[in-house]
Amino acid sequence: MADQIKILGIAGSLRQASYNKAALRAAQSVCPEGAKLEIYDIAGLPLFNQDEEKNPTPKVTDFKQRIRAADAILFSTAEYNYGIPGVLKNAIDVASRPYGDNAWNGKPVAIMSAAMGAAGGLRAQYQLRQYFIFLNMDAVVQPEVAIAAAHQRFDDKGSLTDETSKKMIAQLLQNLVTKTRLLRQPLKAA
Repeated sequence: MADQIKILGIAGSLRQASYNKAALRAAQSVCPEGAKLEIYDIAGLPLFNQDEEKNPTPKVTDFKQRIRAADAILFSTAEYNYGIPGVLKNAIDVASRPYGDNAWNGKPVAIMSAAMGAAGGLRAQYQLRQYFIFLNMDAVVQPEVAIAAAHQRFDDKGSLTDETSKKMIAQLLQNLVTKTRLLRQPLKAA
């Protein structure tokens, strides 16, 4: 399909059995017709160092190319100490630098989270939303998909077993696809 929406999924966790990686796999299974979700693993991105930002590693170059090739972004983040994991902040930084070369610029974006706590990662989501202002990303704000008590919502193979969470992820993706299509349309003169 020529008009297929390409969504790049990024988990804010490096752990192999990450609930957020599993949530992205669940999102792939409920992706709306006309859209495709590809998951990018941020493992191996170097720590951001402004002295090196004009000499990106092949991993950084690939990451930025994949972001630019995507029509939209889906973050799935863990929450550590009431905020986003350092690896996710680092990934955001390396892809937004050097100044004037922000790969995130203008991208429609949605967030979901999975955490073992009762809030399901909502505080990390709110922190991540703040970054979208400077990055010039257009966020989908509803529904808020926060999978609380994640250890009870995924089976031992990493499959999401909670039907309510699956429905909310499907709705979030549908809203992201709708926003992406709307942003593609030229503005009409008033």
